Amino acid sequence: MAKGIMIIVEQRNLQIRKVSLELLSEARKIADQTGESVVAVVLGQGIDELAPTLAASGADKVIVIDDAKLAEYSTGAYTSVLNKIIRKEEPQAVLLGNTAAGKDLAPRLAQRLGVGLASDCTGMEIDSANFLTFKRPIYAGKAFAHLTSNVRPIMATIRPNTFPVTPPDAARQAEVVKEVADIDAADLTAILKEVAVAASKRPELTEANIIVSGGRGMKGPENYSILEDLADVIGAAVGASRAAVDSGWKEHKYQVGQTGKTVAPTLYIACGISGAIQHLAGMGSSKFIVAINKDPEANIFNVADYGIVGDLFEIVPLLTEEFKKLVNE
Repeated sequence: MAKGIMIIVEQRNLQIRKVSLELLSEARKIADQTGESVVAVVLGQGIDELAPTLAASGADKVIVIDDAKLAEYSTGAYTSVLNKIIRKEEPQAVLLGNTAAGKDLAPRLAQRLGVGLASDCTGMEIDSANFLTFKRPIYAGKAFAHLTSNVRPIMATIRPNTFPVTPPDAARQAEVVKEVADIDAADLTAILKEVAVAASKRPELTEANIIVSGGRGMKGPENYSILEDLADVIGAAVGASRAAVDSGWKEHKYQVGQTGKTVAPTLYIACGISGAIQHLAGMGSSKFIVAINKDPEANIFNVADYGIVGDLFEIVPLLTEEFKKLVNE
């Protein structure tokens, strides 16, 4: 009988990604309500040291799969290993972050297991029958669908920054199980040789608590420096609208929107962004939205919590100076 909530933990360079800690925190709350257990599965090389952190974050059981072939994320290897682990453990639910790796891995696992997948969810709760239900935006964020399934395991990917991270409890203990990486040769059709990582002190866009984004109103790539100055003062990531990316001002990896990245920061500052529906679909779940635009009729003001009508080239530097004062106090 299916039992337990399984979290597929994402780690990079032995650092657990924030979205995995969010999922552990929320799964722990639900497990405490329903009497379920929380199982964390972590793959990689030299990852034994991560088990205490996962236990402190809410896991009752930590499955560690340590193998050189899993040192970097590989679609085939990870799918092969996790398919067997899920079948062996028979959890009620399997949760992954809606990250680049999660979006790549989850549908492949769902297909192997013969189950459905609720993707890019922004809510999770228990219904009256103790079934997990998931909320996900549809129609570019204009409505929400509530999804559940009577087939086990229920699988879902959860948008980063959806749930708060509960402070770790160092006194918590978990059963630690080491499994062998049983990888089918047929799944190793592609072998990862190298990972090129761009160096940046700014947070990754999908996990940032604060994002400063620029659109067509930036007028050119050289003007993004004023957004970068603000971002560096407040510890934010820098994003861009599709219009800015299509114009060649920023790389696609910075694009926020329906054809870019979906983000849900605590604070989203939109500078010179009109507010096309495709952009709103990517950032509409932000907790607070601040819009800066000289057009008082811009659509972005319809979703903004705070709006500033004016020239961003005057307003943003003023904000940067004010934030510097607060930081230095």
